[in-house]
Amino acid sequence: MNFFRGVMGGQTAGPQPSGAETIQKLCDRVASSTLLEDRRDAVRALKSLSKKYRMEVGTQAMDHLINILQTDRSDSEILGYALDTLYNVISNDEEEEQDESEDENAQKQADDLGTQFTETFIQDPEHITLLLTMLEEFDFHVRWPGVKLLTALLKNQGVQVQGIILVSPMGVSRLMDLLADSREVIRNDGLLLLQQLTKGNAAIQKIVAFENAFERLLDIITEEGSSDGGIVVEDCLLLLLNLLKNNSSNQNFFKEGSYIQRMKPWFEVGDDNSGWSAQKVTNLHLMLQLVRVMVSPVNSPGATASCQKCMYQCGLLQQLCTILMATGVPADILTETINTVSEVIRGSQVNQDYFASVNAPSNPPRPAIVVLLMSMVNERQPFVLRCAVLYCFQCFLFKNQKGQGEIVATLLPSTIDANSISAGQLLCGGLFSADSMSNWCAAVALAHTLQDNLTQKEQLLRVQLATSLGKPPVSLLQQCTNILSQGSKVQTRVGLLMLLCTWISNCPIAVTHFLHNQENVPFLTAQISENLGEDERLVQGLCALLLGICIYYNDNSLENYTKEKLKQLIEKRIGKENFVEKLGFITKHELYSRAALKPQPIFPSPEQMLFDHEFTRLLKELEGLITKAVHKSSEEEKKEEEVKKTLEQHDNIVTQYKELIREQDAQIQELKEKVSSMTTQTEQLQATVSQQQSQIQQHKDQYNILKLKLGKENQSQSSQGDTQLNGLQTEELSQLREELEELRRQQTLLQTQLSEKDALIDSLKSAAKAAECPAGSDNTELLQELEALKNQVQTHLAEISHLKAERQELLRRAEAGPSDTAPPSDGSSDAAKAELENRLAAQTAEMEQLKENRSGLEQQLAAATSTAAILQTEKAKLQTEVQESKKEQDDLLMLLADQDQKIHSLKQRLKDLGETVRKHSLEVKQGQKTLLEVKQGQTFTSFLPPSFPVFFPSFPSLIPFSSFPSFLFFHPPFFTYF
Repeated sequence: MNFFRGVMGGQTAGPQPSGAETIQKLCDRVASSTLLEDRRDAVRALKSLSKKYRMEVGTQAMDHLINILQTDRSDSEILGYALDTLYNVISNDEEEEQDESEDENAQKQADDLGTQFTETFIQDPEHITLLLTMLEEFDFHVRWPGVKLLTALLKNQGVQVQGIILVSPMGVSRLMDLLADSREVIRNDGLLLLQQLTKGNAAIQKIVAFENAFERLLDIITEEGSSDGGIVVEDCLLLLLNLLKNNSSNQNFFKEGSYIQRMKPWFEVGDDNSGWSAQKVTNLHLMLQLVRVMVSPVNSPGATASCQKCMYQCGLLQQLCTILMATGVPADILTETINTVSEVIRGSQVNQDYFASVNAPSNPPRPAIVVLLMSMVNERQPFVLRCAVLYCFQCFLFKNQKGQGEIVATLLPSTIDANSISAGQLLCGGLFSADSMSNWCAAVALAHTLQDNLTQKEQLLRVQLATSLGKPPVSLLQQCTNILSQGSKVQTRVGLLMLLCTWISNCPIAVTHFLHNQENVPFLTAQISENLGEDERLVQGLCALLLGICIYYNDNSLENYTKEKLKQLIEKRIGKENFVEKLGFITKHELYSRAALKPQPIFPSPEQMLFDHEFTRLLKELEGLITKAVHKSSEEEKKEEEVKKTLEQHDNIVTQYKELIREQDAQIQELKEKVSSMTTQTEQLQATVSQQQSQIQQHKDQYNILKLKLGKENQSQSSQGDTQLNGLQTEELSQLREELEELRRQQTLLQTQLSEKDALIDSLKSAAKAAECPAGSDNTELLQELEALKNQVQTHLAEISHLKAERQELLRRAEAGPSDTAPPSDGSSDAAKAELENRLAAQTAEMEQLKENRSGLEQQLAAATSTAAILQTEKAKLQTEVQESKKEQDDLLMLLADQDQKIHSLKQRLKDLGETVRKHSLEVKQGQKTLLEVKQGQTFTSFLPPSFPVFFPSFPSLIPFSSFPSFLFFHPPFFTYF
């Protein structure tokens, strides 16, 4: 213990040990002590020496302190001492406080020392993981030093520590839990830690944002009093800026989470704006920067437009305009508010229209644009404020042809109001004032009024100015060239030249007006050809640009200043190479490069205010075109014009096709819409049909149920009614049943007879088919059968008439029956009457059925009659054919007889001449006869050649014959006959 007393300041005899020796002994005690109290005391002593002996403690004790963090997790006190000691060694805060009276070298050495110790600590990534684990401890003496130590590590080696935390499991989530700590010290230091953690690391920024950081930070800002809050609100806003700046993913998440709407209450200022505290100014300045981050021109156009729309809809733009027109607002807040409003309305037509309608609370009320322009052309206003107003005016006119037209209209003679100050009057006043900055701002503002708007360029040519009493008015274009030729300040001339270049570019009419003044071209050539200083070289470059625009956009309407003559003038007076060199000097200027970076005009001093961002874009487009135009010959220009005409024709054709395609697309879209509507209607109708079918099915089910119930009731009533019927009713019903049975039997009989007639008709048809040969007896039988069939038809007709009469009688009796048998004023007889009527109705239905069957029988009978007539016709045909066949057969027999007679006479003559006639050559062999069978069964013998086919008319088949003498085959009459 004496050792610790000596270390802690106790009085001991002998020489005192040095600081390095003491630290070495303490480190040995920490490493070798087995008791926790001894190690704790040693670490406490190291903590007290760490600020004074930073180098020694860092080099000798760091490993022992890290070992304490790993081994003595159970004792929060020793952990707190170890973390505090490491923080004192690594942090540069204490050194910064002491370095106020020291030189810069000492400060640099201290920073290097903290960086070296940080590198030593993070050589093993497990040390950072161990430190993140310490942050889970709820004990204040462990958690707070751990937060401070990690913050110091991030300050010294941010990129390396960020990488370790990013790959550590749940590393960022553990740090986000610090914002939920109920102890404000830890929460506030957690904010500082997250600020360092999120600097320049998009991946960590996204993780922090998706850990619900926006919600927690906005809640803290609201709890702390928004813009009236203290340093905590500032820390929250700085962290929000880190999360949103240049991070499109977090910006979209912020917008989609409806957090823009929660920003509106920040800008609610009261009527009494006196006495703004420095913290409130800082907080409101950061809040305005946060709004600008969401609508910055460097963001994607789609994201910027959606945020602008959201800010208008939630009323944030209106609230900003209220601050803009309020009184008592500090100058820097007013300047930042103007810049914020500028970017909220930039490129958004709705927001620009709203801003144009805002009026200042003055008497009489004036548009906010006019009030702002009054500040811009007033040389007494602060420089940054005037730049902010110029930026606001540029953003108001950006892609706003309507606003451009309204500004130009205030300069035209027909719209000038002598009793009020307009924006055009203020711009003209600033353009021709004695203040060079006002000249430059007014010239740039007028140039934005004409930007990409050919109509307003032509309209501005109508503006006439009265320079002095008694002199005729001159045009605005001529007055600008007059001031330019008077040799004013460089800033004024640069502004006027930028205005003229913007005005006449892509406007041949303005070029013609400019060249019409005979003094302009000599002045430009004189300016370009001179050898002057650096500032004047910039003016020479702009003059070369102006002359080049006159060449490129020249329509050759003036004979003295055609393209070719201007190029010849440049070649003679200036030289093409010199001209191009002077033109290229503009883009090499430092201020040109600075202005080309951002749309906002930010200048360190008024003297450096020379170039506008939109003009740099215009120069970038025109420089190459003008250089080519100057070097081109007339033939090349003609060829180029021809190519341009061809391209224009091609473009016209393409445009026509595009329009046709658009029309077809519109038609296709319309047809698709019709198809979709019809499909929807079809689906609706199908649903209606399904619904109706289900309803019909339900009604059918209900009907069947009711029918069953009614049937049961009718059975019970009929059983009761049958017992109450008298004898007369029973007899009549029995008689009706018998008559009904009789009708059924007659129907059956008629059907039987009809089937017999059908069979007879079928037999007649078959007989007719078989009776295709002549037969007189068969014809007679067929006629008899037809006659019998006619008689039967007559009989059936008579029976049918009789049945009709009986049916009429039966119907009459059925109708008379209920009225005769119904007893009056008797409930039971009514039931019986109903039953009887039902039965009569059934019988009537059966009779109707019989009637239908009878009509069917009549139709069948008529069909049978027509069939008989057809058969009779066929019979007559057959008889005619039979007669013809008989006649042909008789002729053939006569011919054969003649031939036989001739053969016999020839034989006789041969015998008389003494020739021997063989019997077999003259007689027909026995087996070579062929019988011709006719349909009627008759036969005859014929002698024809064996292979000769003979066709007899009206016979069904070819009949071959055999073994005829050869001379008979060639006999002329016989061959002719066949």
